[in-house]
Amino acid sequence: MQPPQLSPEDRARALAKAAASRKRRAEVKAQIKSGEYSLIRVFEISKSDEAVAKMRVFELLESISGVGKVRARSVMERLNISPTRRIQGLGAKQLPALLLEFASPTLIERGKLLVLSGPGGVGKSTVAKELRKEANFYVSISATTRIPRHNEHEGVDYFFISDSEFEARKAAGDFLEWAEFAGAKYATPKSQVEDALAKGKNVLLEIDIAGAEQVRKVSTEAILVFLEPPSWEELVTRLEARGTDSAERRAHRLELAQEELAHAPNFDHRITNHSVTQVLSVLVSLAS
Repeated sequence: MQPPQLSPEDRARALAKAAASRKRRAEVKAQIKSGEYSLIRVFEISKSDEAVAKMRVFELLESISGVGKVRARSVMERLNISPTRRIQGLGAKQLPALLLEFASPTLIERGKLLVLSGPGGVGKSTVAKELRKEANFYVSISATTRIPRHNEHEGVDYFFISDSEFEARKAAGDFLEWAEFAGAKYATPKSQVEDALAKGKNVLLEIDIAGAEQVRKVSTEAILVFLEPPSWEELVTRLEARGTDSAERRAHRLELAQEELAHAPNFDHRITNHSVTQVLSVLVSLAS
């Protein structure tokens, strides 16, 4: 079936209408961003304004001050709203769910993003495990291509994904940072971090030094914390006590630890791990 043939006049009118619609949508997005319009106001306008009704929901949400692309995409996925959905196509349950999600954004103070790093064996994972018990902290869960161990659970210890999915998500910019270690790939999904921060939760990323440096490049709000051992001798004792490592593996870990300790001056804060309780106290104070 051939598309209808438009006369020069009809084509000119169609182009003018499209330009006017784009201009109208840009005006509405600017009014949303400035706080002049609320979501419910835009939804009301869309009932009688065709240009607004045909605006993509994603464009509308990312225009809200403090939301942006990552949280907008995350919210839409959670509410089962298609990335291409337009305002006029929102379902009966989706519309009130969106209004509830963004009911009082100005009343919620954004959380703090803490990035905890340090040499292997210094106790980062123990600190992160204890911090999960803090009511206002969210400890990020990494995605990995590694095969789950017998005592690991999906969505609790890691998000276990295939190599092809990892690469696709990396290419799409879904990761805040990523690294490859011992033949497996690890990454921090952006959406979970942004969602927690926007809801006022403080977020802890427990990642390696290379990952921390990646986060610093893409996030101006990240607070980088380096966890140090009380002494080099104690770190050696901890690393050598790992019964699952071969002698060659322990030697490699010690060499790597020396290299990692040299990065400490590049971090915003340094905490010596004398006790988990003391480290937790400092982290909580940094987020307050």
